[in-house]
Amino acid sequence: MKIITYPNPILQAPAQEINLADLAVKKLQKLIKNMVKNMHKADGVGLAAPQVGKSLRISVINKKAGGLTDDLILINPVIISGSLETEIQQEGCLSLPGVQIKIERTKWIKVKAIDLNGNRFYLEARDLLARVIQHEIDHLDGVLIIDK
Repeated sequence: MKIITYPNPILQAPAQEINLADLAVKKLQKLIKNMVKNMHKADGVGLAAPQVGKSLRISVINKKAGGLTDDLILINPVIISGSLETEIQQEGCLSLPGVQIKIERTKWIKVKAIDLNGNRFYLEARDLLARVIQHEIDHLDGVLIIDK
């Protein structure tokens, strides 16, 4: 599995939502396992399925993004609320090697997603974790940091 880099068009196209019935498929579980492995190998804090050539609404978040005891898997993630307070920080992207851009993001978000077992869950995230989740959801929507 290789991390796709810009200007590959899959990076700027919205990803397809995952059907809950598909979650039991071993192929999907294998994809997620490989995404986590590649994220760690690239020393990334997050990775979205379009970044590995799959137009699916899946992202994985490295536990080092803060406040996590294990890597986080988000299937069909949606930000359902967030703070009005924002912060501007520099961001990079595994699909844009060497590019760093200052991006304004909400400091706190609440996300709804599905885990690998098909269970819906809610997560509140702050600071770096919130930033990483927003970045990865942007990937699922076909938005890159250079588009901001």
